[in-house]
Amino acid sequence: MIAGYHSRAAQLEMAQAIAQAIDENRHLIAEAGTGTGKTFAYLVPAILSGKKVIISTGTKNLQDQLFNKDLPVIRKAIQVPFIAALLKGRSNYLCTYRLQNPLTSALGFSKEDAAALAKINAWSKRTQTGDISEMSDVGEADPVWYQATSTVDNCLGQDCPDYAKCFLVKARKKAQESEILVVNHHLLCADWSIRDSGFGELLPDAQVVIIDEAHQLAETASNFLGINVGGKQLTDLAGDALIEYYKDATDIPALRTACEDLEHEVKDLRLAFGIELKRGEWKEIENNPNIIGGLTAVKEQLQRLRDQLELASVKTKGLESCFKRADELLQQLKIIMDDNSGKWIRWYETHRKSFTLSRTPLDIAAEFRLFMQQHKAAWIFTSATLSVANTFDHFVANLGLDKAPSESWGSPFDYSSQALFYHPKHLPQPNDPGFIPAIVDFALPVLQASKGRAFFLFTSHRALRQAAELLEDKIDYPLLVQGSRPKAQLLDQFKAAGNAVLLGTSSFWEGVDVRGEALSCVIIDKLPFSSPGDPVLKARLASMTQQGRNPFFEHQLPAAVIALRQGIGRLIRDVTDRGVLMVCDPRLLKRSYGQIFLDSVPAMKRTRNIDDVRAFFQHETSK
Repeated sequence: MIAGYHSRAAQLEMAQAIAQAIDENRHLIAEAGTGTGKTFAYLVPAILSGKKVIISTGTKNLQDQLFNKDLPVIRKAIQVPFIAALLKGRSNYLCTYRLQNPLTSALGFSKEDAAALAKINAWSKRTQTGDISEMSDVGEADPVWYQATSTVDNCLGQDCPDYAKCFLVKARKKAQESEILVVNHHLLCADWSIRDSGFGELLPDAQVVIIDEAHQLAETASNFLGINVGGKQLTDLAGDALIEYYKDATDIPALRTACEDLEHEVKDLRLAFGIELKRGEWKEIENNPNIIGGLTAVKEQLQRLRDQLELASVKTKGLESCFKRADELLQQLKIIMDDNSGKWIRWYETHRKSFTLSRTPLDIAAEFRLFMQQHKAAWIFTSATLSVANTFDHFVANLGLDKAPSESWGSPFDYSSQALFYHPKHLPQPNDPGFIPAIVDFALPVLQASKGRAFFLFTSHRALRQAAELLEDKIDYPLLVQGSRPKAQLLDQFKAAGNAVLLGTSSFWEGVDVRGEALSCVIIDKLPFSSPGDPVLKARLASMTQQGRNPFFEHQLPAAVIALRQGIGRLIRDVTDRGVLMVCDPRLLKRSYGQIFLDSVPAMKRTRNIDDVRAFFQHETSK
């Protein structure tokens, strides 16, 4: 038996539906409300089927939880032997060969990086898996990991001197031998786009593919089907080539100059984009002589580096690898710069110290349909949020799943007694300059009534920063702001405090599980429509308009409904949880489409009166 397990009719029905789909080798779209226990509902039939199963999750954190917590519980309960494996992308595994480069390099490192590399080196002697998430002394997000991991670009493959003890190769071997393989959407899509041939051997063997957090798949797939060339990729190439130059090619001084000049041109191009962090359309680049000039200079300098590396590539495998990277990056840069086919969206994004140039497909539905046809497995798509107002049209259209049957099971939680939906009167419109100060004023009495214990969720970083400044001196509870420290640390602090107010954007709208009284209130600033100025969305909406379709009702509205449902899903995570949901967007009642949002929200009591919120929390303390 599983400790603390409660039988749920919806979970059993879902498990039976999945078992039948697997048995009949057909596809299934399975939506299961929060608390259904969907993970167990697909794991048990997957294991009992005896088939080769790939399970893909939305994030690495969910992947780790499924493999390290859920699977061992199921293994103990059903007592059926099975071989399970966990596989992540290559950048999650220590590369012992690359680690030696900085440890022995003539190039200097900062004191902090040198200390981190020493810790990684010590850990490399004792780790069994090489999975960098094991390494608590150096955070996964620390840039120094680039020196100790490989990419598709810089991996030497079977030519690597450390190939026999490669952690990634070992992980892939286990993956191929497993019956239950746990991956994430990024890795699944990397296989689909054949960007990483080493993983391409895995999917053809799968008889069942289960996509958890399936509402995220279309966006991840869209990113992988395109081409991206980033400033960081280019400077990483120049840095790696410089290391190889000092090791084995000091007789080619032009190689060193080419590396240094490329780094210089990349920095100049980043400056040409301006200081603002943004995503923009390609025509903005074409209309800006400074950016076009900088981009042309980068392309020409990359060509020079490629030519020098071709001369040096006969010396060592390391230099040959750098040459192949430079050649591929040059080809990709040319494709992005020269494409005028109309089948792709070209756009750019600026980061604090870098930039990314991208070419993304207009539509992935046809591509995904073809991908599924190539892999004759039973495909199971599951999530708590796949439908909009009880239809799956949006999800089905995004992935081209026209004939896939769908089923939905509601949450077992009693929202009518566990939750209260508060929507204040006299809210300003979201485009009002005073919107954020106004909703902070509306939120303050709610935060007082809840005694903190709240997530305040925003649709933009700008709104979050403005609210953080306004709240700083107005509440007596710990104020935790996204970006001030890593997400996992913020969550731990939030749970430990018991009365904190956490301000977050998109990454806190989903995949976050806080049970109990620590989270008793979720406040959402406005309906989460994607920015119409986003270059990818803008191009897709324009394409739909040209086809005579209605992009707002077919794409923007359903995507926003699903995002809102995810945010609301943070509130009630257990049968004993209670809480207040506050949505601060007046369009909920003042626009005709607001009803679609309301029809997609769990059936909880609704109020427009702050006294009802106070009474709700007073009832909690009087029990």
